[in-house]
Amino acid sequence: MTRKFPRIGGVALLVPCAFAATFNVRDYGAAGDGTRKDTAAIARAIDACAKAGGGTVLLPPGRYLTGALTLKSNMTLEIEAGATLLGSPDPEDYPLHPGVWGDGRKEISPLIYAEDAENVTLRGRGVIDGQGQFWWRRMGWPDRRKLPLDQRTPAERAELAKLANGRPHLVRIVRGKFVTIEQLHMINSPAWTVNPQFCEFVRVDGITIQNPVPSPNTDGINPESCRNVQILNSRIDVGDDCVTLKSGTDALGRKAARPDENITVTNCVMLRGHGGITIGSEMSGGVRNVVVSNCVFQGTDSGIRVKTQRGRGGVVEGFNVANVVMQDVGSAFNITAFYSGKSMLNELVPVGEGTPVFRDFHFSNITARGSKTIGEITGLREMPFADITFSGVQVQARTGMKITNAKDIAFQDVVFDVTTGQALETVNTTGIDTARLRVVKR
Repeated sequence: MTRKFPRIGGVALLVPCAFAATFNVRDYGAAGDGTRKDTAAIARAIDACAKAGGGTVLLPPGRYLTGALTLKSNMTLEIEAGATLLGSPDPEDYPLHPGVWGDGRKEISPLIYAEDAENVTLRGRGVIDGQGQFWWRRMGWPDRRKLPLDQRTPAERAELAKLANGRPHLVRIVRGKFVTIEQLHMINSPAWTVNPQFCEFVRVDGITIQNPVPSPNTDGINPESCRNVQILNSRIDVGDDCVTLKSGTDALGRKAARPDENITVTNCVMLRGHGGITIGSEMSGGVRNVVVSNCVFQGTDSGIRVKTQRGRGGVVEGFNVANVVMQDVGSAFNITAFYSGKSMLNELVPVGEGTPVFRDFHFSNITARGSKTIGEITGLREMPFADITFSGVQVQARTGMKITNAKDIAFQDVVFDVTTGQALETVNTTGIDTARLRVVKR
């Protein structure tokens, strides 16, 4: 959109007029008092913006209680400093959408949704609060989550029934292109926080995600079957994995055949989640060409976590992690094909389309202090994990690393500093190069 300005030298200047394409939700009836639902008013602003060909839907300071919102192409949702978008706790405010995996199932809408849209941006110094506490309490979390259904009160069972369609994510973009999420503070997501699916050219920059620990399945950023994703300059403190790369489950993921690929994660701080950077376990379409650099992991259950199981299939390859500092993580490296348990660890199963493949991993310039364990690499007897290099890695931990069902593992200028047990144990593993591995026992 442009606007004519007075003529200068006989020429009428045409300049971009971004301010003329701003749609303030207050002008469309939003109360912003945190009590009355503003869903319809914000939707009117979104529709007006889309009808105009795009622009910015603006939330000025206030508290906007809303159900699901659907953004369109060429649209920015800007939440100003002092503004909070509050997710409604009412399941009726979240319609169902068809899932992306072709099995006919429908999924509950996220708070913010877009489908087949280009040039979609979420930004601002404001807050998106999913009010996840309402949803977690329906699960009986954390106090009564393990209580059998027949031992719950009628009121508790009625609340649990409201979760029949699941819990909403905070943001999900489906088949989007040129997606940007920046600056925002996202808190209390009922489930996953940011979930691009089948998207291309995604940039998440300078956001903060805070979901309390513990809180169930409140992953930070989960790109699924996406291409060309940048996750930058962000702080993620959640009740599950901080950043997780996924590409579908079992036969459905393999049929879609859309790997998560060309992913960079840099200059981020990951706190307390299950994993700092995680791949899987839903990775049946493959994950490849991933670079993680210049990050800090503090207090996470695992630092680097790659997980799968028999039946998943998929190839994970080209995974590079460099210049990372870990402090007080549980396991520095947790790479396993037995996410569901190790009861068949020593079994030899015929190789087929459900056999996962892990190869070509490189870890360099990594320091971990105060870990419980250095970790594990646990592959399959029929498909050992292969071609893994540790270079310039120093880990101080109580216990060492165990490698099972693997081949061609190299340690170059590596120090394992342990207080108990073996620093490195190998089982059914070949091609181990430990010439430049130094062990320190305290």
